[in-house]
Amino acid sequence: MDNLNSITPQYNSEFPRLKRPWYKRPVFYVFIFMSIIICYYAYQFGIAYNTISVENGSWWKGIAGILNRGSAEPKPTVDPNPMPSQEPNRLDILILGIRGEDEIAIEEGGGLLTDTIMVASIDKTTQKAATISIPRDLYLDMMAKTQNDKEIKLNGRVNEVYEKGLENGGGLSLAKQIVSRITGVYIDYAIAVDFNAYKEIVNNLGGIDIFLKKPFEEKNQWGYEFSLPAGNNHLDGEQALYFVRSRYSTSDFDRARRQQEVITIIKNKALTLGFLSNPVKITSLLSDLKDNIRTDFQIWDIGNLLSLANTLGSKTEIKNYVISIDNLLYETKTEKGEYILLPKEANFGGIKNLFKNILTVAP
Repeated sequence: MDNLNSITPQYNSEFPRLKRPWYKRPVFYVFIFMSIIICYYAYQFGIAYNTISVENGSWWKGIAGILNRGSAEPKPTVDPNPMPSQEPNRLDILILGIRGEDEIAIEEGGGLLTDTIMVASIDKTTQKAATISIPRDLYLDMMAKTQNDKEIKLNGRVNEVYEKGLENGGGLSLAKQIVSRITGVYIDYAIAVDFNAYKEIVNNLGGIDIFLKKPFEEKNQWGYEFSLPAGNNHLDGEQALYFVRSRYSTSDFDRARRQQEVITIIKNKALTLGFLSNPVKITSLLSDLKDNIRTDFQIWDIGNLLSLANTLGSKTEIKNYVISIDNLLYETKTEKGEYILLPKEANFGGIKNLFKNILTVAP
């Protein structure tokens, strides 16, 4: 046995095991077979893809596009008109004028559309102030989130925003959001005043006095002629309302200018009479107007606002500005032929620049 063991060769590292060539291994044939199957089905898929693809020039580009869509993360949508941040030294108040919700307004329609859209801006440090009127025909095309957390698409004039907000949990909330986004300044508070409230305010002040350089006439808007002579005029609430509502004989832009003029007169007379510093008069007026005014002012805000109003005083010069086709807008029509206004600069760039700088320049 010892001799036999000594004769029989033993396997060790000096006698390596023979390996099969790579092309004779089973895995090679499996690879070839799978490659053929993949190419065949890829070719068939490419033909099918080309029959339904419109934008891709080849089936391979279509396949690459599908693979990329599956692997790439979706890009976040960038809002061209984001909500601006609140500025601690600046106060911006949105003032909306609406026809009202009485029976006549409901029958005629448009009772909740805003005829007046105005922003009062105040620099708390320098005490510079400005009022900027936004035309009601300014066209919007943007997404918005309502107070009841609903995403809605706004395709229409800016004067429809308040009404759409009321339908979705909050008219003032949506109006503040949209005006903030198109102006680039954070709207701190908003107030909606109907025509009855406007007349009541003027009458509570004993009427207002206005000087006209030339006669004012409106012959068609109310079915009869309303006119004021040149020179000094004392207006009661109804006359003042006709004066600021009239637009048939002039234009929306001229109407906005008259509205700013009358608001300044009301503010000055209220300060002169000490109206804003008299809690009894203010309380009585607010009680009378409770059904005709909507606002998001809280009771703890009133003191600061009254103090600010008295600080500005009747001698404070307020810069008035009307956004119009003479500066930042141009006229056009929708596909349905409806008259609208669009900004000359994309994404309301010109309007945002105006609001950014209006309190830094001298009135």
